[in-house]
Amino acid sequence: METTGRPIEVMIVDDHEVVREGIRAMLEAAGGIAVRGEAGGVAEAVEVANRVRPDVVVMDVRLIDGSGIEACREIRARRPDTKVIMLTSFADDEALFASLMAGAAGYVLKQIRSNDLVRSIRAVAAGQSLLDPAVTGAVLDRLRKGKHLMRDEKLARLSPQEERILGLVAGGKTNKEIGEALGLAEKTVKNYVSSILTKLEVSRRAEAAAYLARHTATPGT
Repeated sequence: METTGRPIEVMIVDDHEVVREGIRAMLEAAGGIAVRGEAGGVAEAVEVANRVRPDVVVMDVRLIDGSGIEACREIRARRPDTKVIMLTSFADDEALFASLMAGAAGYVLKQIRSNDLVRSIRAVAAGQSLLDPAVTGAVLDRLRKGKHLMRDEKLARLSPQEERILGLVAGGKTNKEIGEALGLAEKTVKNYVSSILTKLEVSRRAEAAAYLARHTATPGT
């Protein structure tokens, strides 16, 4: 995402006002970042993000009226260009997995140092992912196992290559990034994505990612 010449516009979502104020002060002191909105819950987060259209959302995983992961999924469905960094108080493999499936660009602990959070925001605003490739690989492995266990009719229609591409789509990757990762032309990836949408009977990438998350299970893990 091109941010040269203007500040990175950020929205902060946390159900504690004091936390929001602290993050706001920290980000505004860093320079080059402008906080355009705040929210304390899922519904408010979706409404404010739709109104202010931020470049990056810093989102707490646990909110007063539900999960920040659901808010992330809805915000990304409405505006895929918005990047979301999930913020949590403790490491949680399940939350990391769900965040990736919701399209989060990053997942960091609240104990992160201020300079590191600023760097993280700048990185995702520039189109980078904060998720380690090894983590992504482990998630995709879980997806494959989950698909097998669930035997979902629509997911079973996908070829192995389409499975890989859907996993990367769910991870928030663009067609260009998927092409680079798999050695495919961007147009080829676009064709694969169109085929995936048809087979899953959905019309948007975000809906395909949500379908994958809903129909993937990892019993025994």
